[in-house]
Amino acid sequence: MTKRQNRMVLVAVLVAGAILAVTLLLQALGSNTNYFYSPTEVAEGKAPVGKSFRLGGLVAVGSFKREDLKSTFKVTDNKKSFTIQYTGILPDLFREGQGIITTGSLKGDIFVATEVLAKHDENYMPPEVADALKKAKNNG
Repeated sequence: MTKRQNRMVLVAVLVAGAILAVTLLLQALGSNTNYFYSPTEVAEGKAPVGKSFRLGGLVAVGSFKREDLKSTFKVTDNKKSFTIQYTGILPDLFREGQGIITTGSLKGDIFVATEVLAKHDENYMPPEVADALKKAKNNG
């Protein structure tokens, strides 16, 4: 082969390798994405069943129950509420009436959480939770 043909083969191999790398990267990112849903969206069936996603809102006042490390509480967006079940130690800042985000999946009518995140100070609320509460208030 001539030098020109060798360069063309090299360029073709590099372009094919770059396309393959980008394709694999996009597939990996797509499969690890956790989407956020409000309790209203979960109740409407928009959330995936059997797949991990994030659910957020305010912890409903009077809904928190604990038995050893197993906690049950409701999260609301002031329109709908959803029952959360979590086994483990809750964050120190967790309390009723505050904004949280949980990660987990649906098991029937209960959201089984694998992680619970609470706001870090009095003025902060996760943007997703604030948007969901605002949307629920405007639609309600």
